[in-house]
Amino acid sequence: VSAPFVTVDDTGARHANRNFHTTQIGGEHFTAFRTTPSKSRLNFLALLRGNYQDYVLNDAAFTFLENRQVDPALLAHLKTCEPRRFANQVPFLEYLAANGINIFDKEIIRPFAEAGVWGAIRHHGLVGNAVIVSDDAGQFRVGTHALCWIHAERLLHKLMPATPGQVKHVETLRELVWHFYKALKAYRRRPDPRAARGLQARFDRIFSLRTGYGDLDKLLFRLGRRKAELLRVLERPETPLHTNASERDLRGLVIKRKISGGTVSRNGRQARDSMLGLMKTCQKLGLSFWHYLGDRLGIGDEDHLVAPLASMVAARA
Repeated sequence: VSAPFVTVDDTGARHANRNFHTTQIGGEHFTAFRTTPSKSRLNFLALLRGNYQDYVLNDAAFTFLENRQVDPALLAHLKTCEPRRFANQVPFLEYLAANGINIFDKEIIRPFAEAGVWGAIRHHGLVGNAVIVSDDAGQFRVGTHALCWIHAERLLHKLMPATPGQVKHVETLRELVWHFYKALKAYRRRPDPRAARGLQARFDRIFSLRTGYGDLDKLLFRLGRRKAELLRVLERPETPLHTNASERDLRGLVIKRKISGGTVSRNGRQARDSMLGLMKTCQKLGLSFWHYLGDRLGIGDEDHLVAPLASMVAARA
C-alpha cells in the first residue's frame, strides 16, 4: 500500500518432498517471502492480493483482459455498468460459465482468473501506483512494470559469438549499455526533463543498431521493444535500476535451505517464510530482531518495546 516500488524474484524450494517456489516481494523498508507450489502469474497476483479471497470484474480487470488480447466477443458478455464482486472462486467460476466461458479449458480460463484477482487487488487499494521491478520473468509483468538492467545486460553477456568480428560487436554493445546505465544512475540522482528526452533518444540509437551478427541484432530488437519498462526510471526516478535487493534478500533463504533442507508441514513452511521475512524487515528498519521477538513474545523488557512493523513501514514511506 505504501511502497513507491517493489523488487521481486523467486527461487526453488523443497516442501513435502516436492518442488515448490519461494517468491520474494520487497521494498525499501520490508520484505515478504511466500512459498507455493506454482510460480505462475496467477500465483503472483494471488500473493499481491494478500489474505483476500475475492474476485472482482471492474475496469482494471477488463483492461487487463484487453491487454492480454482476449476475444472481445467473450468480454462483451461479461461487461456490465457496475463492477461485480464475488466472495471466492466458486461463484466467480459459476458466473463465467453462465456467460458462455469454458471454465474447464485452462488456456481460456487463465486470463479471466488473473483478471479477477487483479480487479480484487485494485478494488482493495493494494499495490497502488507502485512500480514492480523484475528480471523479466513473465509472471511478474503486471501493473506498472520495470525491467532490471543487470539482467538485460546479462543477455548480451550470454551470447556466444563465433568470429572475432562478432566478439567485437558484443563487446562494443556491452560498453555502450554500461555507459548508458551510468547515465541513468546519474539521472536518478538528479532528474531533469531535458536529460530524460536525451536519454530516450540515446536508447533508440543504441538499440536500433544493426551489426550483421544475427543473434545480437535479434536481442537488440527484443530489448528495444521493452523501452518503456527499461526506461521507467525517467518517469519514476525513485525506481531502482536492478533487482539486487531481491537477490540479497533471497540469499538468506537459500542459505537456510542449504543448511536445513526443505520443510515438511504447512505450518513449518509458513513459519520459515514468516520468520525470515520478519528478520529481513527488522534489518531494513534498523531494528534488533532479537528485541522484536522478545517484545512480541512478552519476554522482553520495557526498554525494547517495538511498534507494529506495518505502521513503521508506512511511516517511513
